[in-house]
Amino acid sequence: MNQFEPLNFPKFDFRQRKSGNVCQIWDDIRRQWLVLTPEEWVRQHFIRYMRDYLGVLPVQIVQEYPVNVSGMPQRADIVVCGKGPEVKMLVECKAKNIALNDEIFAQAMRYNSVLKAPYVAITNGLLHYCFELDDISGKYIQLSSFPDLRL
Repeated sequence: MNQFEPLNFPKFDFRQRKSGNVCQIWDDIRRQWLVLTPEEWVRQHFIRYMRDYLGVLPVQIVQEYPVNVSGMPQRADIVVCGKGPEVKMLVECKAKNIALNDEIFAQAMRYNSVLKAPYVAITNGLLHYCFELDDISGKYIQLSSFPDLRL
């Protein structure tokens, strides 16, 4: 049923269905059916990867996290929380055909200027980049792997 090609993730099985002419995917975190867009396909893969391979608990994952940037309401695709209200990582997901360029990085940085997560990731399902905020310089340093975000 899935109209999307595989991504650069391990193979995951997702519950999917067709409702009328709309393909949907089951979101285990929000416990609801969502319209299966190319960006949602990437988001669900990244969430499953964090859960199954990085040890992130479902309770740590918040999707479409509200972020107020300069008085404008925005939403971060994925936020990984710690034990309390602190944000450990912000993840910006794009569809497979969207290039991960400076504009995408800047979008994630705008969100993180409010959230102040120590880690920021951007992905289009094919490429994944993770950055750590250096407290001293205030600059983002690209990491070669994802950090340990387990509680």
